[in-house]
Amino acid sequence: MSTSTTIHELKTLVQSRHPVLVIESVEEERVRRLVEAAAGQLGLPVFEWSMTQGLRRSDDRDRPSGITAEPAKLLAHLADMKVQAIFVLHDLHAHLRAPMAERLFRDLAARLATTNATLILTGADIELPSTLEAEAVRVKMALPGPEELALVVHALLRSTDAIAADGVAERVIEALQGLTLNQARQAVAAVVVDGVLDAGDVQEVMERKVRAISEGGLLEYFPAEDNHFHLAGMANLKAWLERATVASTPAARELNITPPRGILLAGVPGCGKSLAAKYIARSWNRPLLKLDAGSLYDKYIGESERNLRAALDMAESLAPVVLWIDEIEKGLAVGGDDAGAAVARRMLGTLLTWMQEKRQDIFVVATSNDMSALPPELQRKGRFDEVFFVDLPSPEERSAIFAIHLTLRRQTPNRFDLRPLVAASDGFSGAEIEQVVVSGLLRALQAKRTPGTEAVLEELRATVPLSRSRPDAIAAVRARVRDFVPAS
Repeated sequence: MSTSTTIHELKTLVQSRHPVLVIESVEEERVRRLVEAAAGQLGLPVFEWSMTQGLRRSDDRDRPSGITAEPAKLLAHLADMKVQAIFVLHDLHAHLRAPMAERLFRDLAARLATTNATLILTGADIELPSTLEAEAVRVKMALPGPEELALVVHALLRSTDAIAADGVAERVIEALQGLTLNQARQAVAAVVVDGVLDAGDVQEVMERKVRAISEGGLLEYFPAEDNHFHLAGMANLKAWLERATVASTPAARELNITPPRGILLAGVPGCGKSLAAKYIARSWNRPLLKLDAGSLYDKYIGESERNLRAALDMAESLAPVVLWIDEIEKGLAVGGDDAGAAVARRMLGTLLTWMQEKRQDIFVVATSNDMSALPPELQRKGRFDEVFFVDLPSPEERSAIFAIHLTLRRQTPNRFDLRPLVAASDGFSGAEIEQVVVSGLLRALQAKRTPGTEAVLEELRATVPLSRSRPDAIAAVRARVRDFVPAS
């Protein structure tokens, strides 16, 4: 959503006589500019209120009104006003849980519906009593667009007399996408202290943006240049990814073919689903964002859905990226009739709508160890472009996995006889093979002998894989996903 779209939405809602709007934001100055822009196009005056200044016109904010500083007096005063205007009320929501204030506000909202005036509640983390929530329309304020960010960058360059290298200011503006104006201002101010805005500062701005996003604790960021993961086997998945790459070309667009939205990887734990997500980002040279679905849940009503929306907004600000939703069933298991299931259903609706309507270049890779916990809506084609079943590795794949993990530990695979290792690792997952290699090398070091085939074989014989310790569980996983496309 662009800034102009936000202004248009405000205008439409005011013209439609919605008495109560809600804009969640910590950027009061930016909210003020957006509201004044909408009001200016409608020819309406704007009044502002805060506990410290009381109610006053936005074009006369230097004259505080102590008479209306208290919330109850403000609401009574507004009920007596007959002017058609927009009233921006900062942090009033914090006082509306008191029974008297709640009742006054409900009466006021009903009255304003006839006077064509509009109240806008603004502040951070706005939670309203259920009776008031029904009266309110929430307006999502768009993050600053390139025009607003350009104003910030050029204003800082002028105020600091810093010199920008050719084309760098435009690249910095692009890197700032997804930050608030305050965050953008701080990021640029930090890199122009030396009086120059150069190519190195673009990366510094991006790193600051990533840190700001990661501080929310919802997403983990893996830069494209730090991704060195390899994926053994999964030939069907790799072939599909090659076709998906073609879908993003101009020739595909000529055929009205849209780029793929994402895939769902389900199957046996430890068999490379997470590794596949990292491999996809590496193959397409994109950053990877990891969203742990279980981290979205919050004990407060509405916060879980808010967390999901915030995570998706962050992902959009970093596009083009690969968004990896890890163990998606932990966040979207909708079974039962309790409050948790209701939250999961709302979150599922939010995710499905976003996947259907998103315009940014974000490829979603969802992974699941328990498909029985996922709703059918997520498992059909159309939600995801394809659903792949990731099974225990075949002999050829196990051979490749041994070679990869030996190479990662600075061993030469040709010095090892992989045939007995592959035979002895039947039923082992990729993660179990990795641990066997590590433990086998440690076993050789402890015995003060050169690492070799026998050390790894000894570790294989001492290890009981999940497929043998819990055969029923593995069989159940395979039964649930047998109709999906095999990744290998």
